[in-house]
Amino acid sequence: MANNKPQEETRTSIDEVNDTLTGLGSKVQNNPEIIVWSCAGVAVIVAAILIYVYAIRQPGQEAANQALGQADIELLMGNDSIALAKYQQVAANHGYDAGNLANLNAAILLYKDKKYEEAIKHLNSYSSSENIIGASAKSLEGDCYVNLNKYPEAIECFKKAVKISDNNPHYTPAFLLKEATVYREMKDYSAEAAIYEQIMKDYPNYGSEIGLDIQKYLERAKDAAAK
Repeated sequence: MANNKPQEETRTSIDEVNDTLTGLGSKVQNNPEIIVWSCAGVAVIVAAILIYVYAIRQPGQEAANQALGQADIELLMGNDSIALAKYQQVAANHGYDAGNLANLNAAILLYKDKKYEEAIKHLNSYSSSENIIGASAKSLEGDCYVNLNKYPEAIECFKKAVKISDNNPHYTPAFLLKEATVYREMKDYSAEAAIYEQIMKDYPNYGSEIGLDIQKYLERAKDAAAK
């Protein structure tokens, strides 16, 4: 009996749609002018979409990509300050993927310049659907907070980076390691030890891959927690 109600609701909704379409069909048969005006309305909508795509969106994307490319060239030439200014200009004046990427590149350069607050602003304007780049950007935000001695905010960023990275065997434990380091700075040794245990359990090969004795750090954290 539990499955009958949703099916009845679905059938009712479909019937209502069918009834509506049938009613519209009858009106069209009785009044052919409706067809003319309907077609005209559709034509206006299609024209508006085409104007947006070809006259606004594509030129806008091309301009944004060109501006981003100029910033990239300056960066490759070692002109970091000029590149930063150009990235910030693209981020401020352009949308699309170019403007989004410009925010990330600007944040990286600002982090190198130790301008952490400004870097965070650009990172907050950046979004990525790709798990590794998105997670790395969130980790960079955590690094900014660490340098600002805002440890709770940093922990939150590293936790989000772990979640976004979706159990990547190379990146996820790296973000966990950063989280553990901040817990140690906060003297929360129990939380630090729990992170090392998680790394050893879920990513047993990570320590040897990066030449780090996770067991040693775990024992150190446990000793500190016991005191």
